Amino acid sequence: MQRRAFITLLGGVTAALPLTAPAQQLGQMRLIGGLFAGTEASQDHNLMRFRDGMRELGYTEGRDMRLDFRFADGHPDRLSSLAVELVQLKPNVLLGSPLPANLALKQATSTIPIVMANGADPVGFGLVKSLSRPGGNVTGLTNFADELASKQLDLMRELIPHLSRLAVLVDVANPLHVSQQRDTQIAAKRLSIELVPFEAQNLTEVETAISDIMRQQLKALLVPPDYLFTTLRKRIAELLAEVKVPAIYGFREHVEVGGLMSYGINQPESFHRAATFVDKILKGTSPSDLPVEQPTKIELVVNLRAAKGLGLELPATLLARADEVIE
Repeated sequence: MQRRAFITLLGGVTAALPLTAPAQQLGQMRLIGGLFAGTEASQDHNLMRFRDGMRELGYTEGRDMRLDFRFADGHPDRLSSLAVELVQLKPNVLLGSPLPANLALKQATSTIPIVMANGADPVGFGLVKSLSRPGGNVTGLTNFADELASKQLDLMRELIPHLSRLAVLVDVANPLHVSQQRDTQIAAKRLSIELVPFEAQNLTEVETAISDIMRQQLKALLVPPDYLFTTLRKRIAELLAEVKVPAIYGFREHVEVGGLMSYGINQPESFHRAATFVDKILKGTSPSDLPVEQPTKIELVVNLRAAKGLGLELPATLLARADEVIE
């Protein structure tokens, strides 16, 4: 699916509100709406860190801010209508994550400020004109989700030196996976690794994909950043442990529930940082004047217990580079 076509499919309405939220006054209630592609449970820690950030900036929920969040529960077709619901509430600021939610919010309003708590390639998908000068009603934080594949494959080759074929989970409902697959193919070709994609858009398809991976005797799996896969992270880790297939993930949340290894951004800290953007907008700054921030750190997290269960001994060089080792 082409990027522009995906944006057009989302549909939506435009709310006639100014780009800049009225300046925050002490004790004045502000409404912050939020749209998230995953489940409420999958976003719990992220939103806790956002609340922490707002509290550190002097906001008290119920006194001078009210939060109203919507969750698509892994169903991207719900995002457009949920975005419209939020816009109709006339919030002062909208918070979104990941890319599909950000696109839905952008299509629903060109005037209410939108802060991306997490989202890939906002320039390529038309959310902002440039990272340094967004030029519209969207700003916030982006990630390197579509640029991490090369390093992730390097790590898998270090773990399994003779790796020649690598399974990849693909959520075709996620527009990011189109460009990400291309980048992963380029990285795989450099390392002479054959990629074997497995499409999955729900739990049943994920379970079928992992069964097929075992049946085809593939030795490793790449699970890219995705709201569906994050929501199903515990079940994915359990299934891979059963079939003894090591995997590398885009988010540390997978490793925290039993996955082997992740290389990517720290999502909760991105949400924490997003509070700073919301605060500036509430105090009168236009999102068009707030440069989009890229992550300053990409972290490697490994799980020694998972490695032991898979019968793997992690190389000392890999462990030495890990930002966190879960034992």
